[in-house]
Amino acid sequence: DEQLDLDDGRWEDIHVVTGALKLFLRELPEPLVPFSHFDKFIAAIKIQDLSLRSRCIRDLVLSLPPAHHDTMKVLFRHLCRVVEHKEENRMSVQSVAIVFGPTLLRPASEEGNMAMHMVFQNQVVEHILNHYGYIF
Repeated sequence: DEQLDLDDGRWEDIHVVTGALKLFLRELPEPLVPFSHFDKFIAAIKIQDLSLRSRCIRDLVLSLPPAHHDTMKVLFRHLCRVVEHKEENRMSVQSVAIVFGPTLLRPASEEGNMAMHMVFQNQVVEHILNHYGYIF
């Protein structure tokens, strides 16, 4: 119900906006990639054959609930635009993946090797960014 004035000077700092977006995504009851899909995405990113990996990830994205799929499509379109300006903003595909990977897909419980999960989470986001046109 809160009305935000985006002309307010505090929104000029891109780090504030990005932090707010990440906080919103992190506080969702379920991440953008639902818990039920986490292990499937991790298994898909481990596939060695690039075309098979891409097809599997595309199929997984298509299998997401409509609200998750549609939100992911808009968010990743925006993140692709951010990457297009990497010379000015220093946000390469890898940087964006590191920032958003753990926020967009995470396991239901933090058991297991969190460091290893983070590597794969980042790789999934990086893959989707690099293959946005094919996936969406």
